[in-house]
Amino acid sequence: MRAARLIKMVLLLQARASMTAAELAEELEVSERTITRDAQALSEAGVPVYADRGRTGGYRLIGGYRTRLTGLARSEAEALFLSGVPGALREMGLEDAASAARLKVSAALLPSLRDASQSAAQRFHLDAPGWFRETPAPALLPAVADAVWDDRRLLARYRRQDSEVSRELEPYGLVLKAGVWYLCARVPDPGSGSGSGSGSYRVYRIDRFTSVEPHGENRFVRDEDFDLPGFWEERAAQFARAILRESVVLRLSPDGARQLPYVTDRAAAHEALADAEPDERGRVTITLPVESTVVAYSQLLMLGPEAEVLGPPELRDRLAATAARMAALYR
Repeated sequence: MRAARLIKMVLLLQARASMTAAELAEELEVSERTITRDAQALSEAGVPVYADRGRTGGYRLIGGYRTRLTGLARSEAEALFLSGVPGALREMGLEDAASAARLKVSAALLPSLRDASQSAAQRFHLDAPGWFRETPAPALLPAVADAVWDDRRLLARYRRQDSEVSRELEPYGLVLKAGVWYLCARVPDPGSGSGSGSGSYRVYRIDRFTSVEPHGENRFVRDEDFDLPGFWEERAAQFARAILRESVVLRLSPDGARQLPYVTDRAAAHEALADAEPDERGRVTITLPVESTVVAYSQLLMLGPEAEVLGPPELRDRLAATAARMAALYR
């Protein structure tokens, strides 16, 4: 633990001209007294750490000292490729590995390029969750992430409707979609031997897992042809189609047609509008797949008078009653 901290301290001082004890303490999450002791330990070990006294003083390396301890560990290299998703790194327990990797890369760069990471961070940031939603990270996410990185089988229990089910899983990949974490995993065929490579790929919401634990001593053999982005895109499209079980008939004004993709399933809206022919007033009549009339009611309310429901009758009647109540409210 201390050895890793000392290395990180040297890399910080190598990447920056000078740092105060308070800055080092904040970066290394220790007290300023610990920083003083660590600086003394480095000096005794032959690392030329110099302390400038005074109100504007700090610690720095002298004599152009450069450490050779810049080789990336595998976990650090993998985390570095995710460093643009800080929230995801933190939730998977990889924040420390990514921080160490960034320091090592900075230490290996020319002095004129060492501000590159700060420059990029000031200009680009990815905030994955949707607006107005607080989605806490699943408690079991770090354990699942460890199994994904290490290709280790899991025995998982998860909630399915009103019951719990146990499954042996080969965890292939993690997906963060709109603030929700999913596991793409292969479920081995019953009776197949260890490492047979047979089974079906499925998707699980990690917040529905109630327990996960390593299963067996051997790692599973990953199918190198498995394409996580392609698999997710296909499953997401299948899911979107599967939940659109009902349909409604709409007459839309030009503004309503423009707004429709923003209040309902985007792909379904574009497909329904693609072949629609406007009438003499510019309105189009379409049949739109929806999850249910209950969901469609909430979505179509957002279009107000720009959308008229022609069917089914019960949805038209419900929206008409709502419109009458609103008219009475504002009369």
